[in-house]
Amino acid sequence: MASVPIVLVDGSSYLYRAFHALPPLMTSNGQPTGAVKGVLNMLKRLIKDYPNSPMAVVFDAPGKTFRDDLYADYKAHRPPMPDDLRSQIEPLHACVKALGLPLLCIEGVEADDVIGTLAHQATQAGREAVISTGDKDMAQLVNEHITLVNTMKNETLDVAGVKEKFGLPPELIIDYLALMGDKVDNIPGVPGVGGKTALGLLQGIGGGLEAIYADLEKVKTLDFRGAKTLPKKLEAHRDQAFLSYQLATIKTDCDLPVGLDDLDIAHPDREALMKRYRELEFKAWLGELLEGKDEGVDDVAGGKPAPVAAHDGVSATLDAGSTSTSTSTSTSSSSSSSQRLDRVILSQGELDVWLARLEAADSFCFDLETTSLNYMEAEIVGVGLALEAGEAAYIPLAHDYLDVPAQLDRQAVLAALKPLWESAARTKIGQNLKYDISVLANYAIDVAGPFADTMLASYVLNSTATRHDMDSLALQYLGEKTITFEEVAGKGAKQLTFNQVALEQAVPYACEDVDITLRLQHELRPRLEAQGRLAQVLDDLELPLIKVLSRIERNGVALDTERLHEQSLQLTERIRELELKAHELAGREFNLGSPKQLAQILFEELKIPANKKTPKGAPSTAEAVLEELALDYPLPKVIMEHRGLAKLKSTYTDKLPRLINKATGRVHTSYHQAITATGRLSSSDPNLQNIPIRSEEGRKIRQAFVARPGYQIVAADYSQIELRIMAHLSEDKGLLDAFAEGRDIHSATAAEVFGVALDKVSGDQRRSAKAINFGLIYGMSAWGLSRQLHIERNQAQTYIDRYFDRYPGVARYMDQIRAQAAADGFVETVSGRRLHLPEIHAQNRNRRLGAERMAINAPMQGTAADIIKRAMIDIHDWLAKENIQALMVMQVHDELVFEVADAQVAGFIEEVKTRMQHAAQLSVPLLVEAQSGANWDEAH
Repeated sequence: MASVPIVLVDGSSYLYRAFHALPPLMTSNGQPTGAVKGVLNMLKRLIKDYPNSPMAVVFDAPGKTFRDDLYADYKAHRPPMPDDLRSQIEPLHACVKALGLPLLCIEGVEADDVIGTLAHQATQAGREAVISTGDKDMAQLVNEHITLVNTMKNETLDVAGVKEKFGLPPELIIDYLALMGDKVDNIPGVPGVGGKTALGLLQGIGGGLEAIYADLEKVKTLDFRGAKTLPKKLEAHRDQAFLSYQLATIKTDCDLPVGLDDLDIAHPDREALMKRYRELEFKAWLGELLEGKDEGVDDVAGGKPAPVAAHDGVSATLDAGSTSTSTSTSTSSSSSSSQRLDRVILSQGELDVWLARLEAADSFCFDLETTSLNYMEAEIVGVGLALEAGEAAYIPLAHDYLDVPAQLDRQAVLAALKPLWESAARTKIGQNLKYDISVLANYAIDVAGPFADTMLASYVLNSTATRHDMDSLALQYLGEKTITFEEVAGKGAKQLTFNQVALEQAVPYACEDVDITLRLQHELRPRLEAQGRLAQVLDDLELPLIKVLSRIERNGVALDTERLHEQSLQLTERIRELELKAHELAGREFNLGSPKQLAQILFEELKIPANKKTPKGAPSTAEAVLEELALDYPLPKVIMEHRGLAKLKSTYTDKLPRLINKATGRVHTSYHQAITATGRLSSSDPNLQNIPIRSEEGRKIRQAFVARPGYQIVAADYSQIELRIMAHLSEDKGLLDAFAEGRDIHSATAAEVFGVALDKVSGDQRRSAKAINFGLIYGMSAWGLSRQLHIERNQAQTYIDRYFDRYPGVARYMDQIRAQAAADGFVETVSGRRLHLPEIHAQNRNRRLGAERMAINAPMQGTAADIIKRAMIDIHDWLAKENIQALMVMQVHDELVFEVADAQVAGFIEEVKTRMQHAAQLSVPLLVEAQSGANWDEAH
């Protein structure tokens, strides 16, 4: 026998198993990909394990086969293929072909029979055969020349392996299947004979069906339960047993239009694979392809640009002051490489040439290389520039390693570039421009718009995409693997700052940054303009907001550190009290921070019912679980309070003082535009969005956010903005009238739901109505409402039904938006921002319902985010033009916080309210509440 086996892959078996066994994956536009990735993983493994073996991947073809003629109910009970799986067949077939593997899908012949026939032909030709499958039926084919491999279980079955796994030799597997039947394929078998009985029969008789039916009396003597009554069953279903034998037998003599000569080793089509990996968003594999690392892929031209040092004589020319080098970069459409001209500017003459080109241009791309990711601490090391794709320049200004070539003076270069940055006649293109603008502000350079930011363009195009960094975008949209910072600067404790990176590595890295960014701008802008009003969302909201956020971050906010220290001491004392209380309730001491110890106390010692388990099967002590248990049991309630206070202490009262900038004496948070799916801003270091306001301890933390002497804090907050947006979107007359007449919406809802006069609404009824109002716009179910209001589920359902009876427009809107989301795959805000919902068609009910809840809430939350962004832009421009002693210092969801001179507070509040209330034209008036105080809490 030849040493290299042929490999036959049961594609249909793996497709189903990958779909059901592996976590679901989807692209950003909702295309399921989990099964495709699972099967490809297996194929790549096989290609690696059998690099020189001819292969074929075999799938079932649609339509009937001879088994349908034998038995009309064959596979009759098999459910229809799920849509999430059906949609993966075409892309999987395309990927298999791109891998260069023969794909067999033969009409009228099942995949098992194709594989059986080809395996038999191989052995007849003196070849070994490996069948890669997860299907137990294939065990009947195993012999001394045919082996099964299951890559999902890392299992190999030869003759001995089949005997060990099934307790039977391969030649009895068909008899085994015939006796017990197969529910999946609806092979009937013998009623009442399961796997254990079938095994007992075959082992006891020592032969197959023929031997069993030749001596049914012998069956009575076998030593297993039910043996004495079994002959009667067997005799009654003799024909069914032998029919099942025929149905379970894999044919090895099919007349196929293909043969062994049609099998081949993998010959991957690199460009086709790149195209498919981009479509399916298999970014890691795309990156491997670009680097030539993909299994079985030829190392053809392309991949990341080579460092400058790879070119002969470059080091010497840098020392001599030469200004250009050349590096190779791959294109997204062709395997042939194009040349990117990378220039390093070390002379005044070369700088003057670039300055003249920049002055003549309508737009230019730039990127700063700095010493730190923190703009407050960053020093400019160099500037990357690009005007056209394929050519880039880097101006090193502060590299300070040994033997670095002479560089231009940083102050002089920045002064020369300053008029270009500050000119409103040129568009500045960048990736995460807010950072560069903030760094340049430290050098007294006020970068002017218009702007083009590829990070924000990607975010507006699809906010649910996981990453919008340049490396990910280059891979996704350009099909290019970029040079990482770690490749030029190292990793971990030994990582260099960019000023220590040699120009031989720094130049291609910095030039690639601006070249890729410029090309991304050319790629993303047309995509935005082709999709609804997305370009308008980017131009009118996100891009103008860059300077607003940069200004707010640099303004910072003052903190009362003594008050925070006092609060930390109080929290420490209260946390200790809660710990002692928890020990008392538990009857012994334990570590409140240990989930294992807590679970033992709650569920084993106190016998509290466990209502949720971890993935490993242990009772869960997650926050949501404890929150529910806290409604009925004292210890979980104490644990919840302990956790909440410990988090407040570690996150805020202890941490905030450490975040104060020594130079300014203020805290400078960072705002992120490209994180949340709905368009809301997020913040970090510190996270200002999550300071609790409903608890006394949370409000005390707000008391530590103060104004400097002679100033006050002003807080302006949109009132019930999402409910007002719901009224606008749903056009419900009841809601529209309530807001138009200035009625308290929660009292108005309470009057409707509880059937009482408006002036008779109690405080409890209003609180319940508030829970209903806000709960429904977040998709809360009757069960959720019942838990929140501590009422029976049927009572909660009654409240919800009554609400929709009184506000039918809301119910109609929710039905319409769910249908629209299902049809389009996205929903829109009033401004035209889109939220893609890749799981709106998910087979998993919980995921699909979650997407439907997002479809209802996202237009409201996203519209609210758009409105406050528009207000921020307007107020920022107003403050810049007028002589007002005021700073915008924070944005927290629907609230803006300012620091305003005492003498100007009254007039400022009225103007800000007016501007915020006119930030959008809705069917109902926007209401803004604004107050002032010495600290943030007092301003509420």
